[in-house]
Amino acid sequence: MDKNKRLDLSYSQMKWETVFKRLLIVMSAIILLLVVGVFITLIVESWPSIKSLGIGYLWGKVWDPVNNIYGAYPFLIGTLLTSFTALIISIPFSYAIAIYLGEYNPKGWLSDLLKNTIELIAAVPSIIYGFWALFVLVPVVRQLETKIHVAPYGVGVFTASLVLAVMIIPYAAALGTSLIRMVPSPLKEGAYALGATRFEVIRSVILPYTRSGLFAGILLSLGRALGETMAVTVLIGNTSAIAHTFKDIFFGPGNTMASVIANEFAEADHALYLSALIELGLVLFFVTVIINLIGKRIITKYTNN
Repeated sequence: MDKNKRLDLSYSQMKWETVFKRLLIVMSAIILLLVVGVFITLIVESWPSIKSLGIGYLWGKVWDPVNNIYGAYPFLIGTLLTSFTALIISIPFSYAIAIYLGEYNPKGWLSDLLKNTIELIAAVPSIIYGFWALFVLVPVVRQLETKIHVAPYGVGVFTASLVLAVMIIPYAAALGTSLIRMVPSPLKEGAYALGATRFEVIRSVILPYTRSGLFAGILLSLGRALGETMAVTVLIGNTSAIAHTFKDIFFGPGNTMASVIANEFAEADHALYLSALIELGLVLFFVTVIINLIGKRIITKYTNN
């Protein structure tokens, strides 16, 4: 009797195990289908633009919907410029937070407070950052632009990059903290035993050991910055004109692929205009996917090693 009961229980457990496994497969497949669906939709809807404008669409410098002239170059450059500038600004802060939480203060109330604050920063909607920067950062940037003899717009590529940097720091810092905590203790203890200081251990053991993973974290953060829309739309100035001097390019108004789509999608009143905007989304999709795949590949290689 007891044996039959155990067999029944075992059969019931196996049944639920199978149901649970199939549920996971179905849910994972739905996500995969959604991504494939997004890609197919972008291809289909942007096909009129691809067919009409060709590959020259990517380096066309004029965006003039009135005369049906569409070039993605200003938005492609604006997207890469704001994202990479934000990345450069965010790296020192991200690494400092990761090293402090991972090595100097992994436990304790201050560590918990800092981790919770970082998570809170990641959870704030981007439009809130846009409004905050509009009233706080823009006046400061105007003063800076006046001092370096640039037209004091306040809004522009530099201001958008600053806000993007604030937004991506939590992602890079969280991943960096996890990687630093994965460094094997014998490696660090061996360095301490040889008389190394904590700074020397970080410089000579931890950073070389985690450099691939930290770099991958930066790439994943870059993927986050590339697609940011609302905060950038509020702050970048939204112009497709290409500046000719470094100061004007960096501090002047610009535009990104995400911001031009957000600004003009509702105004697209004919098929080619709408299709050209969707093709921008397709280009952004490709750029983001490639960067994320590179980051994932590096993390996988680092984890295996």
